[in-house]
Amino acid sequence: MQRSVFAHIDATVDFGTTVVFSIAAAPGATFTREVIDYRVDGKPIVPEDITDNHGTRLHQFQVPPGRFTARYEAVVDGEAPAAPVEPVDLIRYLRPSRYCESDTLMPTALGEFRGLFDRELLEAVSSWVGSELSYVPGSSAPTDGAVQTLLLRKGVCRDYAHLVIALLRALDVPARLVSVYAPGLYPMDFHAVAEAFVEGAWHIVDATTLAPRQSLLRIATGRDAADTAFLTNHGGNLVLDHLEVSAVADVLPADDLTQLVELH
Repeated sequence: MQRSVFAHIDATVDFGTTVVFSIAAAPGATFTREVIDYRVDGKPIVPEDITDNHGTRLHQFQVPPGRFTARYEAVVDGEAPAAPVEPVDLIRYLRPSRYCESDTLMPTALGEFRGLFDRELLEAVSSWVGSELSYVPGSSAPTDGAVQTLLLRKGVCRDYAHLVIALLRALDVPARLVSVYAPGLYPMDFHAVAEAFVEGAWHIVDATTLAPRQSLLRIATGRDAADTAFLTNHGGNLVLDHLEVSAVADVLPADDLTQLVELH
């Protein structure tokens, strides 16, 4: 499979600020083309490359006041190796986190899914979250976690993923959030899915079912959206004016939701 991805961001910076981007595809697969371009008022800025957990590529730099643009393009051939299994991850991703309040949701998880395990549990949680929530762009706030999402019964991809993760952790299944480029997604944007550890490997759970899991391309991996935001800024004021994301695959596979799928 060949996947071509693109992200273009325009912003206005009123005061000098430190920005951190996470828009580059994670390493592993073969890149036949990659362009990373950051500019202020047309002048290039060279970022500091920082590697976060699981190979997440962070680009950090100081931005003076002006018109800021970011452009990322990549063509990826083939598949990356399966995600490694580190002992510390099986501890970290069982704990409650900022947006995934698994301790609060434990009674709900046990009431709905007690007695289910492995792929049967993943299928049940994905189906339940997909049926309980309505996908409504703009319906959730950036500070909403899994509990608020369940109360509102609506949200976007990150809200679906947070609820899936919280329910799985409450049932002693390590689970984490992955931001991805998603060929086949509509409306097109950065996408968020859960990744759960069952049967000895990490598998994708996407309760939105908006894109085939086999086509997804990893960007960032972490406990929840606090670890995987595509943009953060500190010490100044940045206003996001325009965001455009594109992701296409030469072959868009059919997705059998009853099967386990690893993120490659």
